[in-house]
Amino acid sequence: MARDMTDKEILKMELAQLKKEVDTPRTPVNANCAETVAYVEELSPNDPLIKGVSDEKNPYKGDKGGCIIT
Repeated sequence: MARDMTDKEILKMELAQLKKEVDTPRTPVNANCAETVAYVEELSPNDPLIKGVSDEKNPYKGDKGGCIIT
């Protein structure tokens, strides 16, 4: 798309994008980090990667055998 455009058209498109971005509300990074940490800590008790999966709910446990690499 940009290959078919002149330099002037590309600059107009970039200017239009920058005008959209200038109205985007900004928040400080430390505020975003604090919100992210709170969100992760709130969900961590139910996270199977942190807590683990019980044997009853784990479809990969059981009598299926295993894989042996020789």
